[in-house]
Amino acid sequence: MARKDGDTGRAGGGAGDRTARLKAALKANLARRKAQARARSATDDTEQPDDTGDDQHGQ
Repeated sequence: MARKDGDTGRAGGGAGDRTARLKAALKANLARRKAQARARSATDDTEQPDDTGDDQHGQ
């Protein structure tokens, strides 16, 4: 019998497993992106401009 597109050859129940894996991956990705955004925000808040009046181009 010929395989249909998307048929992995496993016996039943694969759709639920795939959905659970995708859900877990999405949750992990979202958590990682939130952590990156918090880290960027924290570094933006702590960086202060150099207000010494010195020209950085050496002119």
